[in-house]
Amino acid sequence: MGTLYYGDSGTPIGIEDRALAHLKVAITTKLRRGESFTLSWQHTDDQPRGRSTLWLHPSIPLRFVFDDPMAPELSRNWIEDLMRSANSTGGIQLVPEHLDTEAIATQPDQPVHVGADVQEIEIDSETQPV
Repeated sequence: MGTLYYGDSGTPIGIEDRALAHLKVAITTKLRRGESFTLSWQHTDDQPRGRSTLWLHPSIPLRFVFDDPMAPELSRNWIEDLMRSANSTGGIQLVPEHLDTEAIATQPDQPVHVGADVQEIEIDSETQPV
């Protein structure tokens, strides 16, 4: 279980590592563009019933903490789903992964560039930082 820390809130947000890795791509892409947006999710069974939404803004500190030291292979389809929701009026909706066999790191025609701890992938015909 990974953790998302946002602003000076003393309440960390627990998100499964794989989901958090995909969210990181979508969130950092939007914030690097200087775009503000919302992130919404339904509470897990161990939390009070309901849902939560955060307003994400480039000037507010954000930290992603992963329990697993190894980064997972990323699903292009899941990232695209998250980016589509990020660009909608409802903001990013944390949705379950649709299993696919196209992991970004294994696509021969879509190279992953690594440099200074930044990876780039192509989403909607634009190069996006990971």
